[in-house]
Amino acid sequence: MIKNGIKKFLLGLFTVLLIVGGSNTANAKTWDKTFPKSDKVDVQKVEFKNRFGITLVGDLYIPKGVNANEKLAAIAISGPFGAVKEQSSGLYAQTLAERGFVTLAFDPSYTGESSGTPRNVASPDINTEDFSAAVDYLSNVNIVNPDKIGILGICGFGGFAINAAAIDTRIKATTAVTMYDITRVSAKGYNDIMDENARYDTKQALNKQRTEDYKSGTFAKQPGLPDKLTGEEPQFIKDYWRYYKTKRGFHKRSINSNSNWNMTSSLSLINQPILQYAQEIRTPILIVHGENAHSRYMGEDAYHKLKGDNKELFIVKGANHVDLYDGGDKNAIPFDKIESFYKENLK
Repeated sequence: MIKNGIKKFLLGLFTVLLIVGGSNTANAKTWDKTFPKSDKVDVQKVEFKNRFGITLVGDLYIPKGVNANEKLAAIAISGPFGAVKEQSSGLYAQTLAERGFVTLAFDPSYTGESSGTPRNVASPDINTEDFSAAVDYLSNVNIVNPDKIGILGICGFGGFAINAAAIDTRIKATTAVTMYDITRVSAKGYNDIMDENARYDTKQALNKQRTEDYKSGTFAKQPGLPDKLTGEEPQFIKDYWRYYKTKRGFHKRSINSNSNWNMTSSLSLINQPILQYAQEIRTPILIVHGENAHSRYMGEDAYHKLKGDNKELFIVKGANHVDLYDGGDKNAIPFDKIESFYKENLK
């Protein structure tokens, strides 16, 4: 009995290693996600490096019953900006794995379980590269067809996903959900209200902070979400708070739940706008936005920047920005639409 049990264990371990290509994996321990675990998929913790040498950590979701000789389409998923893979991106990954895709939800550089110091840094270059690093990894998973890899970015990582599609021709289909162009909003403010003088004042303050950071050997943090609402906040801040600060979406490793971004990250976001070559993307792009999202204008502007017949804008009626993180009380995430988009374009 014991020997048979050991044989079964070793056979199962061998099958997992065969499927993921012998990569550095570890069984997910206790379920630490903000969404219920599906009994239709298997999940494995994986690690891979980007070209900056940063180790990224992700959860690989595999439909149950997959034959080790199969070659499936795969999707790399990240976001929202300031979230971790145990939140929205993991929900998308698990749901799409239930629908037949190999999916990888990963923490971006400097955040979550991924490496990089100082912590909680954002970069238009590195965060775009993170998607390509995920494609590197998926291209070498044994059950993945490297010619059938797509990406999906949520919120700020929707913008980074489109930016990645503009440079990485291995990406065959891209979805940007409730997207931000985080470089645009950093440089111009919401609805582009920041003029050149205001931007200059911001840069002066941030560069002064750099001097102070070097002197103190620490890194100042940007303001985060309040611990409690006063009722005077803008509606979109209330929406964020109700996701990140409550049981609905709180996670201890999430920047937006329990921490703060590095303040001087904003300098590179201001000075290095993404989407400069989005009009040259030749692969299909699906942009999904909520009808009532405060960020909708960024998704629509990105859509209009794209050229040709490879683009689609899908507006979810009645949904705000955060409803597309987890569906909210409207079940707002259009998974049927997203599934059909990838099945049509990763075939």
